[in-house]
Amino acid sequence: MQFSDFSLDKRLMASLDHMGISTPTPIQEQAIPVALCGRDLMASSKTGSGKTLAFLLPAMQRVISTKALSKKDPRVLILLPTRELAHQVYSQLRLLTANTQYKAVAILGGENFNDQARALARDPHFIVGTPGRVTDHLFQKQLYLNGLELLVLDEADRMLDLGFAPQLKAIHEAADHRRRQTLMFSATLDHNEVNDIAAELLKQPEHVAIGASHTEHGDITQRIFLCDNLTHKEAVLMALLKQEEHKQVILFTATRGDTDRLAALLSEQGFSTAALSGDLKQSARNQIMDSFSRGQQQILVTTDVASRGLDLVNVSLVVNFDMPKFAEEYVHRIGRTGRAGAKGDAASLVGPKDWLNFKKVQVFLRKTFDFTTLPGLEPKFSGLKEVPKKKAAPGKKTTGKPAAKRPAKKTAGQPAPKRDKRFITGVDVGDAPMRRKPKPAADFTDDDQ
Repeated sequence: MQFSDFSLDKRLMASLDHMGISTPTPIQEQAIPVALCGRDLMASSKTGSGKTLAFLLPAMQRVISTKALSKKDPRVLILLPTRELAHQVYSQLRLLTANTQYKAVAILGGENFNDQARALARDPHFIVGTPGRVTDHLFQKQLYLNGLELLVLDEADRMLDLGFAPQLKAIHEAADHRRRQTLMFSATLDHNEVNDIAAELLKQPEHVAIGASHTEHGDITQRIFLCDNLTHKEAVLMALLKQEEHKQVILFTATRGDTDRLAALLSEQGFSTAALSGDLKQSARNQIMDSFSRGQQQILVTTDVASRGLDLVNVSLVVNFDMPKFAEEYVHRIGRTGRAGAKGDAASLVGPKDWLNFKKVQVFLRKTFDFTTLPGLEPKFSGLKEVPKKKAAPGKKTTGKPAAKRPAKKTAGQPAPKRDKRFITGVDVGDAPMRRKPKPAADFTDDDQ
């Protein structure tokens, strides 16, 4: 199949030719026809599969070929979990709108609110934004979504993991009308929160899934290095960077402090390094990503803020200095290499503190990794042993609860003792305590009671 088979507008075809794209990827081939028909869609595919064009092309085609519901309200709203990913989608959208009269703006946190309000007052057709800042403008009456025609949720699972569910529901309520179409893209459809919010936001959606979320990327070589401690990790990292040739490298860490520390260490060793973390101002983050994408730095040290969606074609090595807490993030991290059919390499440094997270990755990928060693840097650490569960004594069954005491057996020929059923202790009823007086002692029989 070719893009020409979708009957897209000639201006879109010209933009695709300019970008050198002629053949759709599997997710584009299945998602675009559904979106062009106006149906709601839930789609998932592995990272680097071309999901961005799978929703941008139908969005552009809808705006070009149909009449707007409102002259002032935006026609398409695209929501993404991070500013970096939103910037990338916005840049790709600008390529498609370049030879048309349609306007697009980016509404992101960390940027000037008043400048964004002025951009919204110019009635853009497309808005690319993060949920938090979009709802800020919504609540401040700077943005109205009554005429919204298409709502796109990209990386929906990540947005929910970041706690954006209330914002997504607020945006849905502001644009809740029967003519709105919703496209939801997620790394996996096996996500309880994704399915719950999809039931609320989407109307009888079509489902498209290209490969399971645990499917490995065939163009990426994965290596696991066991490490004894932090010093050993740093030694293995330096050996990987000095002994092997790579175009660009992304190094993932667990904390912002580790990001700055490792960036300084690599700079001392002569590597051109940039550090990226979530506490930087948006302008600084944009500058770092722009300079790295232009090849001005060889190594980018970052947290998971750069683990999703970023299309950096020159990255040939990804290093997990710390294993991610969530197994799904491992797939997204290593997916920063091996893009667009290129070969990539991923190396993970696993120490005692990473062992449990590493085991989760193996379970998620349904794979057992072999370990790689470097000459002179062989580890003593070989993994943590699982604590064996205590076995019950033979012939005894354990239920996890203390055994209840059995009532004493009745002695043959003796009647069971009678219970005293008199009310001696008072019971509080409402605010007034009530106490019954004991009756005089007497011999009670069954007939008396």
